[in-house]
Amino acid sequence: MIALLIRDLALAIRAGGGFGLGLAFFLIVVVLVPFGVGPESAILSRIAPGILWVGALLACLLSLDRIFALDFEDGSLDLLATAPIPLEGVVAMKAAAHWVTTGLPLTLAAPGLGLLLSLDPAAYGWLVLSLALGTPALSMIGTFGAALTVGLKRGGLLLSLLVLPLYVPTLIFGAEAVVRGAAGQSNATPLLMLAGITLATLALLPFAAAAAIRINLR
Repeated sequence: MIALLIRDLALAIRAGGGFGLGLAFFLIVVVLVPFGVGPESAILSRIAPGILWVGALLACLLSLDRIFALDFEDGSLDLLATAPIPLEGVVAMKAAAHWVTTGLPLTLAAPGLGLLLSLDPAAYGWLVLSLALGTPALSMIGTFGAALTVGLKRGGLLLSLLVLPLYVPTLIFGAEAVVRGAAGQSNATPLLMLAGITLATLALLPFAAAAAIRINLR
């Protein structure tokens, strides 16, 4: 499983859809927002947590269709499905590789991009913490969506339509945790909800995704 993780990381970086694409899209979203809402620092500071979370969420969508597509096209997915490694473990490693190449860079880059939106200084730590708790759920949910649409031609749009509604709870609690932290209020509840969503997805979705892959490979 570790070898599979290393292989997926190398393929993601080599294919050009890993670190650079998501970060570039995240940067573009953050840069364009002040042009749309105006340069007033008070307005930007108030909407910054939501904008940063929406940008990270959309950036995670960019590479979801590649999680299983390349393996399906070259026949590797059939070999993985019949390998001694449990297919649920394969799904978990795919999600981990997606998070390392997408979610982790977005989490580390978010404080720097927060400067462009005049993010409250008290919110930086909560922003990183909320993204660290929430982005694994985004990757796992995205992997589940990719498993549902594997083998479909032009399944990228369908994948987005399936995944985006499932992303909404993570978005709500992630942004709310940052807003409350910046205001000096207790944000234990949204953080716990965010952690609960992530743990639930990590516990349940590998089995659902593995079942979807088996059905699609028949």
